[in-house]
Order: sequence, then C-alpha cells, then structure tokens
Amino acid sequence: MSRKDVVAGPRNEEGIATVIGLLKQRFGERFQTGQSFREQHAHTTTYIPAQLPDGVVFVENSDDVQAVVRLCAAHKVPMIAFGVGSSLEGQVNAASGGISIDCSRMDKVLEVNAEDLDCTVQPGVTREALNTYLRDTGLFFPIDPGANASLGGMAATRASGTNAVRYGTMKDNVLALTVVTANGEEIRTAHRARKSSAGYDLTRLFVGSEGTLGIITSITLKLQGIPESIGGGICTFADVKSACDAVIMTIQMGIPVARIELLDAMQVRACNAYSNLSLPEKPTLFLEFHGSEQTVALQTQQFAEIASEFGADGMRFTSDPQERNQIWKARHNAYWAGRALAPHLNGLSTDVCVPISRLADCVEATQADIAETGILAPIVGHVGDGNFHLLILFDDKDEADVEKVEAFMARLTERALAMDGTCTGEHGVGQGKMSYMQAELGGALELMRQVKRGLDPDNLFNPGKIFRM
Repeated sequence: MSRKDVVAGPRNEEGIATVIGLLKQRFGERFQTGQSFREQHAHTTTYIPAQLPDGVVFVENSDDVQAVVRLCAAHKVPMIAFGVGSSLEGQVNAASGGISIDCSRMDKVLEVNAEDLDCTVQPGVTREALNTYLRDTGLFFPIDPGANASLGGMAATRASGTNAVRYGTMKDNVLALTVVTANGEEIRTAHRARKSSAGYDLTRLFVGSEGTLGIITSITLKLQGIPESIGGGICTFADVKSACDAVIMTIQMGIPVARIELLDAMQVRACNAYSNLSLPEKPTLFLEFHGSEQTVALQTQQFAEIASEFGADGMRFTSDPQERNQIWKARHNAYWAGRALAPHLNGLSTDVCVPISRLADCVEATQADIAETGILAPIVGHVGDGNFHLLILFDDKDEADVEKVEAFMARLTERALAMDGTCTGEHGVGQGKMSYMQAELGGALELMRQVKRGLDPDNLFNPGKIFRM
C-alpha cells in the first residue's frame, strides 16, 4: 500500500451536524463526540493514518442499529461499523467522517442448538467469550484469527486463522446473518439449514463485505464438537522449502491436520526471546491434530514419517495441554514478539496468499527481497492453505524508509498475483490493499461497484474501503 492511497472523502458537514444533534437526543450518554472516544474508534495497528469519526454511538440491539441507520440515511451521513478495532487495513477509519456504530454492547449469545451444532450470536460477542459460554456443551467455535476479535467483525472481514486448514474460514462457518440495510430495515439472509438452493447466496455476499453493504446485527454459526484428544508438536527444518514440501505432502496424503504454522528463523528467534522458548533458530512448523487418542497418535506418526523424508529434526510432540498451550500462546504472540526485535521501530503487518504448491517459492523469493532491501521482517504462515504474514519493522517518520517499505509491499503483492494468488488471504482490503484490487480482479471490480451502488446507492456504509466509487 501507499499512504497516498489513504485519502479523505467528501464530507457532508450540514448533515453530520444535524445527525449529531439527533443522536444526542435519542441516545444520551450512549452517544459520544469526545476526542478520546473518536480516536479509539479510528485506531489502526498499522501505520495507516487515523481518520476519526465525528461521533460514536454505542448500540445495544437491532432497534438501535435501525434507528441510527435511518437517521444517517435521511441526512446522507456515513456510517462505520465497529467491533473491537482489531482490523489491520484501516477498515474502521472514517474517510468521509460520519458516525461510528460501536456494536461491542451487542454481546449476547441468543441461541445455542447443541443438537444441530449451531448457535446465533449478536455481533459484539468475541470468539473467546463464545467459547467460554459453550464450554459446558462440549462444543466450540473453531475460527481463531489470533486476536480476540468480535464475531461481527470476523464475519465482515471474512476472517481466518490457525484452524482454517481443517475447519475453513468464516465464509465456511456462517450459516445466516441478519443485516440492517440502507433503508434501515433488517433482513435475514438465510435460515439454519446446512444447505439451500433458494436464490442468491446473500450470506456470502455480506461475509467479507467489510461493512460496505450493511450493518450485521446477528450471526448464525456452525459449531464443532470438542475433540476427545488433541496432540501438538514442533519440528524444525534446514530451510523453508523443506518445511513447505512436508506440508504439501501432508495435505496431499489426506492427513487431517487441524493447525500447521510456519515460522521462519527470524520469527523463531523473536518468539524464543519474547515467550521464553529455546527452539533452534531454523524454519519451524507448529502443528496440531484433533480426534480420538488412536487417530491423533496415528496422524502424528504419519506426519513424523513425512517430515523425516524432508530432513526434519528436533521433532517434539505432546498431548499435554500445558505444553501445547505454551506453543500456541507463543504463536499468537508472534506480532508482539516481532515488535520486540526493534521496539524503537513501528510495525506494519501484511499478508498474501498463494496456491500451496507455490508457497515455498513465494516465501523464499520474499526472504531474498527482504535481504536485498535491507529491512527487518519476520514471517509466519498458515502453510496449510498457502497464506503467510510479514511484520515489517521500519521508521515511519523517515520518508525514505517509508518509500522503501511501500515499494517492497508492492513487489510482494505482484509476486503473489503472478503465482495466481491474492493480495490478502485474511486481513481484508480496507484502505491498505485498495490499490491492488484492479490488478487482482480486473473487470470483476466494476461488478462489485454495481453491487455496492444497488445496495448502498448513497455510499454511506463505510465509504472509501475496498475500492473507490
């Protein structure tokens, strides 16, 4: 991306002033215009400049959302849905000002249908809160993007994570949504049936739309049974290609690995220091298997045999929950571990995704580019589905450093697209990846614009995101 792509859109000053007055009357203390509230609701964890909303309304139910949307629509004021603010590409910035609709108080689990393995939640429920609620049912929700994101935000950004290789992404696990559309009415996109041939798949249209088509007010999700046994492990390799080749063969052999994550040598060094580990500083796989004790033991043995063929050493497997949790806590803390490598620098987290057969090529070429460019950028990857992330550490006050990093990110994306990949596997587009959409989608981008015009003719839902109108 380039900071030059983050531009301010047109503002409707008269409409914004009118809506601020009306929202104060309707919501009282649940509507705030203070600087600190506005700053919190434009926060990004990258170097994308913050664009503050003009006010923040804390909604508590669907009626509140409908009321806000109707007021804003009547006065042509932009609206930006907000969960917990963990998105990485500027999705919650208010490019044209307007009202941030904070859904964090819509935090109720509405229904759990244990026999059908599904549940319905409000958008402010976080993934950790849902799994705590489900603990006594023997069920869990498997999508784990690392951050304790809200489920509404995860649906809006089509989130993924470490479990995606077995359980899929949000698009595979959302059965239905209720959404408040541009006229202020709430629609339901589907029912709880596991499949349907009834008309357009509106659920998938809204999943991944990043708040640009409507405001999600409930999500019906698939659940999974908590496995009888979980086994985890670590193994190291001489190089990234060997690690990736072991993963490819594991997937091709049909071994149902639940998680399989790659850390390059720099990221291992960071995790050792931050999480008090003592791993060899080599390309390393973290992996996990779910099932019965017998199947987990068999899958672990099968993987060990494959890994040995590709020169793995230092293999260590365990079913002890404490040891396993230490491994995954270190993985989830990879961002902060990376930041600790150079605390005086800013961090920019980015991702691309390629077909799994090209993953080793893409990672190796990217590592060569990192070395040639002279930047610091540890790599972690969801190697089971070809997705990898970089945390680029740089001085965002040094214009030359910024230009160098932006040029590197452009090459990274061009490399992924040349391998039939995508500019983002799970971070979403927001503002940060907008400039790559034409190269990736071509004429399909105009069709997306037509959908946006049809559902949001005044361009009030999160304007300035995904593509320019």
